Amino acid sequence: MVNLGNSWWKLLGVAILIYVIAGGLLFEVPDLPVIRQSIRNIYFHVGMWFAMIFIMFLGLVFSIRYLATNRVDEDLRALAAVQTGIVFGILGLITGMVWARFTWGSFWVNDPKLNGAVVGLLVYFAYILLRSSLEDRDKRARLAAVYNVFAFALYFLFIMILPRTASSSIHPGLDGNPALATGDLAPEMRVVFFPAMAGWMILSYWVFRLLYRVCRLEARIADHIENQRK
Repeated sequence: MVNLGNSWWKLLGVAILIYVIAGGLLFEVPDLPVIRQSIRNIYFHVGMWFAMIFIMFLGLVFSIRYLATNRVDEDLRALAAVQTGIVFGILGLITGMVWARFTWGSFWVNDPKLNGAVVGLLVYFAYILLRSSLEDRDKRARLAAVYNVFAFALYFLFIMILPRTASSSIHPGLDGNPALATGDLAPEMRVVFFPAMAGWMILSYWVFRLLYRVCRLEARIADHIENQRK
């Protein structure tokens, strides 16, 4: 029999996301200038970025814990968290490009917020490349942990700080954009938006746990192969 005692949060996440998808497609939304009905994408696009930031923060915690303890499992957790964050970051870019196409008439525009998001994601791709370039496990884990600490700081620099220093941006949340200039999120959207943020973060944690198991299995296989060669 399946033990549901440890899976309640997974069931909760699935239930929330079913509600979010249904609400995102069917519930009423304000008819704002420019973005019109495409505002429904906020439940998905913004949710992907919330999930990425959440899981990348966990990766930061795991890297710090590795530097403090030298436990291999902490390094593998950090790796799985970064891999998960990259997946949700890519989904965030894709949903953003679709939104941009229907709002701005192009899949991509030269905007500091958009450019910063791509550069921030590339910083984490470099983390994966760094790991693949080193064969010594201890050296790889330590350098990757140090890099991951700086990567999280750089990520926030590129997506939060530098875009706000730009003179203008058409991306929601910054000066001069037509999406949220009318005020806070409409009340009828809050009943979907906040559950969406929670649902996507729960899903990202679920994916992280699965990838961690894969990383741990790969590490055991690598250890077994290395022992066979000795």
